Formats: sequence, structure tokens, C-alpha cells
Amino acid sequence: MTKFVYDFAEGNRDLKDLLGGKGANLAEMTNIGLPVPPGFTITTEACQEYLANGHEPASLQQEIDEHLAALEAQMGKKLGDAADPLLVSVRSGAKFSMPGMMDTVLNIGLTDESVIGLGDNRFAWDSYRRLIQMFGKTVCGVPGEDFEHALEELKRIRSTEDDLDLDAADLKKLVGTFKDIFREHTKQDFPQDPRQQLADAIHAVFDSWNSDRAVLYRRQERIPADLGTAVNICSMVFGNLGSDSGTGVAFTRDPGSGVRGVYGDYLVNAQGEDVVAGIRNTVPLQDLQQIDKNSYDQLMDIMTTLENHYRDLCDIEFTIERGKLWMLQTRVGKRTAAAAFVIATQLVDEGMIDLDEALQRVTGAQLAMLMFPRFDGSTNAERLGKGMNASPGAAVGKAVFDSYTAVKWSRSGEKVILVRRETNPDDLNGMIAAEGILTSRGGKTSHAAVVARGMGKTCVCGAEELDVDTKRRRLVAPNGVVIEEGDVISIDGSSGVVYKGSVPVVPSPVVEYFEGNVDLSDDLVRAVDRLMKHADDARRLGVRSNADTPEDAERARRFGAQGIGLCRTEHMFLGERRQHVERLILADGDTERAEALETLLPLQRDDFVGIFAAMDGLPVTVRLLDPPLHEFLPDITELSVRVALAEARGEKHENDLRLLQAVHKLHEQNPMLGLRGVRLGLVIPGLFTMQVRAIAEAAAHRIKSGGDPKVEIMIPLVGAVQELEAVRTDAERVLREVAEETGVVVDALIGTMIELPRAALTAGQIAEAAQFFSFGTNDLTQTVWGFSRDDVEAAFFSAYLEKGIFGVSPFETLDRDGVGRLIRIAVAEGRAARPGLKLGVCGEHGGDPDSVHFFHEVGLDYVSCSPFRVPVARLEAGRAATESVGSDSR
Repeated sequence: MTKFVYDFAEGNRDLKDLLGGKGANLAEMTNIGLPVPPGFTITTEACQEYLANGHEPASLQQEIDEHLAALEAQMGKKLGDAADPLLVSVRSGAKFSMPGMMDTVLNIGLTDESVIGLGDNRFAWDSYRRLIQMFGKTVCGVPGEDFEHALEELKRIRSTEDDLDLDAADLKKLVGTFKDIFREHTKQDFPQDPRQQLADAIHAVFDSWNSDRAVLYRRQERIPADLGTAVNICSMVFGNLGSDSGTGVAFTRDPGSGVRGVYGDYLVNAQGEDVVAGIRNTVPLQDLQQIDKNSYDQLMDIMTTLENHYRDLCDIEFTIERGKLWMLQTRVGKRTAAAAFVIATQLVDEGMIDLDEALQRVTGAQLAMLMFPRFDGSTNAERLGKGMNASPGAAVGKAVFDSYTAVKWSRSGEKVILVRRETNPDDLNGMIAAEGILTSRGGKTSHAAVVARGMGKTCVCGAEELDVDTKRRRLVAPNGVVIEEGDVISIDGSSGVVYKGSVPVVPSPVVEYFEGNVDLSDDLVRAVDRLMKHADDARRLGVRSNADTPEDAERARRFGAQGIGLCRTEHMFLGERRQHVERLILADGDTERAEALETLLPLQRDDFVGIFAAMDGLPVTVRLLDPPLHEFLPDITELSVRVALAEARGEKHENDLRLLQAVHKLHEQNPMLGLRGVRLGLVIPGLFTMQVRAIAEAAAHRIKSGGDPKVEIMIPLVGAVQELEAVRTDAERVLREVAEETGVVVDALIGTMIELPRAALTAGQIAEAAQFFSFGTNDLTQTVWGFSRDDVEAAFFSAYLEKGIFGVSPFETLDRDGVGRLIRIAVAEGRAARPGLKLGVCGEHGGDPDSVHFFHEVGLDYVSCSPFRVPVARLEAGRAATESVGSDSR
């Protein structure tokens, strides 16, 4: 029989798949002797069965009964007993941390009878009102704001802003109000059976796995949808018993910067949800040393124990109950991108991990975040106020005061800053849409701060000097300045400062480092440098860049590119050169066509000379012309109007008429599957041979000048080996001619771009004529899926993502099952036919972190991506080579 319930002492941190992260870590802390309240965990397998079948497993209740009886015996109390009740918390806990995305209910077991047994005092009635509020919102769907408004109204009547000023009589009255709210929405009384409370709360946690906000968060973080959540039943300890009690959150290092030190928040006389919800401003954790030195010292020792045990930054939740410290949770803590790099290298220096594992503690996505600009420190912008620097970065946008508006405005192209008193899980949509988040309440461990750090969003929290009025949709600064919705503000997540208007930004020091302006005195730059060097030493995959100009090539080289994997020649036909393409298209015969090509030849040659010089000694893959020729002609509607207006004025318009006829002739219903790529080279005489000659002459010029060009000529859109053979024959002839004319032999490789399913499926044949393959995953994805990248984003991608058909766009991360399978076939059959076949990828997937790991796995020689993504690809290639190293951090 499947076991669905585990006592904390029965588990360990290696059972996260089964017990979830929270349950596994509670078990681990229990087993290493830390003070954890006794409890048990219901497994993710129970959740999976519940969600699949619509009811819990048949044996689950019996197991819960057995473990609850053991817990009652251990505690010497019974759940909900009228004289001395045992109370428990019910908390979700999936394998991967999902802060605030799922549900918690505290104080299960309180009833009208047991609240008297708990003491019939302020603490008892405060605990009871919390249960009704959490149970009502989480289990029964009662709007949380109804409870909040009732609490605020009572505080208004008592002329206070602090709920600690409410006495036992006030809270007893509030319990009655809360029960009325519960009855109004549910049409039933608040349940007085403790076992019903427990069962309903467990089912609510199971159901929360598929709540809208949890689904959205999983999609954002690419967490599998079928994992399910565990449920943790834990005996309650109370931080709301008075001034000798409290609750807090601690980090073993600063998750914002990585700096060692005491970092966290504490609230006297509060329960845990008060801290993470950000509804009351906390005090720094250091203040606990004056409030309760014994508990503080014990907490510092436990933090050291946990960091040494997990070998990483740990995030800890704790409660102090009348001077006794209890550990409620630990996990490897979320951190900013900067902190991830700094902490990884710190742990290497401290001997906890090696450099291979340090690479597993950082990601290419985090590196990309570090390359975004920062605010100019010399700004004269008007300062509105300052909060806590919860998540670094520079964000500028229009202030909006609810998530709906944030999403709506961002979809219309506006950049927005979400401004709230505090955020809660229902704000997730708006947080994703916003450039940054600003709250007037909460600390560095509040919901807004934790979620923003996880997303890499800029966040300023607890800016309490700013009066945020969400109803009137404005904020008021201490100096009286009013920011209405739609006004631009700037928030600095590194300093916590909030500015009126738009603040200029400057390049990130990490970008300056990649540009060659090295400043290793900066902790972050030093950490990035160290891990990048190790990634370069460890990786097998080469990293090239997609670059079409000497300037792009030079930047790519500074960023560490080992060559150019895609030089698009179509970009060289734009601007003033378009007229020469028009001459080529309008040519009546061979003579006119030859003249047009002769004009284009030196222009192309000069382009290649500059690119070969920038990449001297490194390979440059030049793709011959790929797009349909009509793209180089005027818009058919615009040209038709021009001709019609000329006719109406009686003017001569012979050239425009000929051009219009050419546009009509070349017009295709589906041009991306029409006359383009290799088909152009076969249908338009001289086009490809002109390009090959320009490439060869440029390379010969560089060699004569002392350069060392490494030339690769790529034939696009090949679907049959016969196409490649025909173009290759012409190309080899031109290379021989240039060698005879210049006296310089250009040893150019000739290969093809694999971007059609048929090319992948006949790769063995094509490899007989190709010296290299470069996978064009952008078009390969289009042709495999049968949709246009340019059209589907607006047409149906959002619906597909919302329905879970796509976890992520296949144009963003490679579709391994479809496109990836074709690549595997092409790699295997291509190398079987030509063992020395060079294999690369030049679609933008070459810079996507997840896709880079796939390309390493299937044995490609290199990836190629835009210059800015080259460092990301280098890092991920190193991570792919070392990812067999285990790590607790992800």
C-alpha cells in the first residue's frame, strides 16, 4: 500500500519530490536536532491522486488519524479540546519554492469552545480571528478585503493604526464580525468541528496547486504542472503571546547583494504571516539582540549550522514563543542575480563547494539581468522618498495602482511601475507585467520583495514615508508632491530611492567588464570574471555570434565570441543599395543583369573585408541571400498609389510601371515558403556567384594584407542534396577563378543551413555535399509547427500559454520533442555520412540557456547568437559541461 503520510522524523531533504521542499527541510531540521514543532507531511502523491480523481486516496484519512493521534500523544493535547486545545497549521509545500503562490491556514482547531480553553484573553481571540480570516479566504473563497476592511474599521473606531492596540474585547467583537462575514458569503456558520476544519484545509491546499496565481507562477518559472504539492501539518507555536514572543524571517547572507551579515525582519507579538504579508513594518533582525538576546544568540548558531549543512544561503522562518525559539521552515534562499554570483564565489573561498558546483549556482538568465543598465548616480531628478532596497536594478515607468491596469497598459506597450501598499499573491499578473514594484509597507522579506527577487524585477519595499492611496490612484510624497496614475516615476532597487520622472541610465559594470573595461575591485565584477573564466575552461561547446557588420563583429569578439556563426548578407542590400537590387530585378536580359551584379560586387566585397578584419583568425559563416527578392522592392500598395497619382497628373512613370510589374510578378501568397534561399541562387543567374566572388576577393585581400580569414559559405533553405550540389559546383568554380586572378587560395568551407524538416530527415545525403551544417532553428521551428513567428504572437500564443499547451514559446526555448528530435536525427545521420562534419546552430535559440544545454547534449560543435547574448551562452555552455555536479541550490 502506498504510504501517503510521513512524520517529520521519517523524512529528509532528499525526498523533495515526495515531501515537497518545506516538508523535506522540516524533516532535515528535525533529524539534525534543531527545535522544530512536531508534525507530519502528506505527500505530493496524495495531491496528485486527489487532483486526478477528484477525491483523496481511500487510505489517506486512516493515515492522518494515526499520525494525528501520535502527535496528540506527543503534545499531551487533543485537537480542538475545549479545556486545553492542540492547534495546528496547515501549509502547502511543493518541490520548488513558490513564495506566496499557494495557501496556509494557521490555528486549526479553534472553535467557540476551545477559544475559552486557550485562555479567553487577547491572544486567544486574536488567534481565533486569524483562523476565521485565513480559513474563510483560503478554504471558502471569502474575499480577503472584507475581513481587512472590518479590521481597519475597528482600528478607526479605536483611533489607532496598529492592531496591537486592540484589546481582548475588541478582538472578541471582531471574531463576531468575521463570523458574520463568513456566513454572508458561504451561507453557513464557521465550522465548529476541528476535524472538519483540518480536512477542509488539506483539500484547499491540494486545490491551491491549480489556483490561477499558482498556474501563472509555474508558467513564469517553468515549473512542471504535474508535480503537485505536499501538505504540512505542524503543531502551532505562537508569536502573538505578548512582548516576549514574536516571529521573523532570516537569511544567512544578504539575498540582495551577497554580503555576509545579519539579515532579516522581526515582528514582536505577531504570527508568521504578518511578516511575509508586509501588512506591518518590521524591525531589522539585529534589533532582536536587544529584545531577546538568548533567542538571538541561539538563532545565530542555528543559521551557521544550516548554512554549513546546506552549503548555501538559507532562508529561515522562526517563531519565538515566550522566550523559546522554534524553527518553522528553512530552504535554500532565493537571491538576486548579483548575490548569486557573489555568494557562489564566497562559498568556493570558504571551501564549501568547488568551482564546478559554483557554476551550477548561477544561470545565464541571471547573467543577462546583470547586463541591464543602471541609474546615473549624478541625476538631478526630484527625490520622492526612500524605502528598502529589496531587489536591485533600475526601473522607469508610469505609476499604476492595481494589477489589472499594469497588465492592460503593458500590453499596449507602456512601461509601468506597480505601486501598492503591499502586494499579495493576487498581484502576480501585475508584478510580471511591471518594470518594477514599489510598496509603502513590508520589509525585505515581504511578498513583494521575495517574489520580485525571484523574477529579477526591481523592487523597493516599505517606503512608508510615501502615502499610497490605491482608491484615489495616487501617492503623496512627504514634500507634498502628488503622483497621479500615469505619471512617470523611477525606482532604484539598489538604493531604495524613488524619483519623480524619468532618470537616465548608465551601462552596467558587468557590460563594461565584457567590453574590456575591467575593474576587478568590484565584488560582483570579480565574481563574474572568475565564473566566466571557469565556464570557458570547462565548456566543450564553442560560442559564436550572429553579426552582419564590422561593428557588431567587434562587439561580439569583445564579449568572447569565437567567430561568427551567421553573417546575413541581406542586410547589406538595404538603404541606398536597394536601387541596385531594383536594377537587378528589372533587368531585361543578361547584359543588364550582369551590370547590376557588377555594381553590387565591390559593395559586398568591402562589407566582407571589414567583417573578416574584425574576426581575423576566427571563423566567419556567411549566409548567401535568403529572403524573397520582393522584400527589397517598394510596398505594392504604396507603389500602386504612386503610379495612379502619376497617371492622373499625366506624368511619365515608366520606371515605376516596370517596378510595379516586377512586384506583381514576384508577389507570393506565402513568400517565406516561396522563392527564397537556395531557390534564388538557382533561379536568378549570377546572384550567388557574385556573392561568392565578393567573399573570396575580400578574403584574398585580407590574406595579402597579412590577415587570417577563416571563411565558411552557407547555402540557405536547402531541402534536397541536388540543390546544394548545384550551388556548390558554381561556388567552387568561382573560388578557383579568384585564386587564379589573385594568386591567393581561399580555403573556404561550403555548407548549408538545416531549416527544413526534409533537410533534417535527409541529412545523411546532404552531408555528402556539405562540409558543415548550421541549424536555423527559427525557420525550422516555423516549418515543424506550421506557423509564422511573425504572426502567432498576436494571434493565439497568449491563449496557448494560458491553456498550458505551451509552457514557453517554442521560439524562445527549443521544442525538444519536435524540433529537437529532427536535430538529433540530422546530427546522427550527418556525422555517419561525414565523420568530420562541423555542426552548429545559428537561430536565436543559440543564446537561450535551456536550449544551450540541449545543443551540448546532442553534440554540436558551437552555438551562435546575438552579440549581447554571447556571455550568456558561454556561461551556459560551461554549466552544461559541469551539470552532473549536484547542487542543493536549485
